[in-house]
Amino acid sequence: MTTFEVDDPFEAARLAADHVRSELLSPSGIERIDLALVLGSGWNQGVEQLGEELATVALETVPGFSKPVVAGHGGALRLARTANGKVAMVLTGRTHYYEGRGVDPVVHGVRTAAALGATTLVLTNGCGGLDPAWAPGTPVLIRDHINLTGDTPLRGATFIDMGDAYSPRLRALAQEVAGPMPEGVYVQFRGPQYETPAEVRMAGILGGDLVGMSTTLETIAAREAGLEVLGISLVTNAAAGVTEEALDHSDVIAAGREAGPRLTTLLTQLLERL
Repeated sequence: MTTFEVDDPFEAARLAADHVRSELLSPSGIERIDLALVLGSGWNQGVEQLGEELATVALETVPGFSKPVVAGHGGALRLARTANGKVAMVLTGRTHYYEGRGVDPVVHGVRTAAALGATTLVLTNGCGGLDPAWAPGTPVLIRDHINLTGDTPLRGATFIDMGDAYSPRLRALAQEVAGPMPEGVYVQFRGPQYETPAEVRMAGILGGDLVGMSTTLETIAAREAGLEVLGISLVTNAAAGVTEEALDHSDVIAAGREAGPRLTTLLTQLLERL
């Protein structure tokens, strides 16, 4: 099912949650989830190691979800019981804003997770890095973001505090369980074209450390829903102009493949504590 069947995005999320609950959770005697993960480019390897599988279905079979269009995204909704007994919904793929479907499909997974009872959300992505010290394969905790899409999932006079959009508590936990990791500000561009060197310089002047095409809109929707958010970027390449190398999506996929075992270990360690 690739399009919303109702105009209200929250009703669409409730429909998706009802489907997941009745078709996937209830057969295992479970009525809600505890947390959700969105696995972006480079993060899908080893997903079967993130917990005991309860059920797995193709994303497009769940109301309101679509099959990912980006190479390197897995395209599944997986329910798993983590090592500490929590129930996690793992989305191996996302809808991107540049696909032109609007904001609501981009944040549908987040709202579905909230409707299923999740209180914690882990968002991951592959991105370009502005710091030359961050080689491809470096995971970076997102401490803040700059949304350059010119859009928002919020409607009307909905005022959401974004002061601690990326939970300090969860970032400290990640540092504790996985060892020291750099932190940075993620800048979302609309895409799908890669940023120009001038745009990357602008991002740096604005305070950005990472550039990409996802995550910020999902974070806004998550904070609206009251979810605690942990964001982790995988630097898959140097941003345009940082080096003289041309940008190519195959390099993004290759960097994610190379970093796969480390990322799996990182997520496994986190899920033992979340």
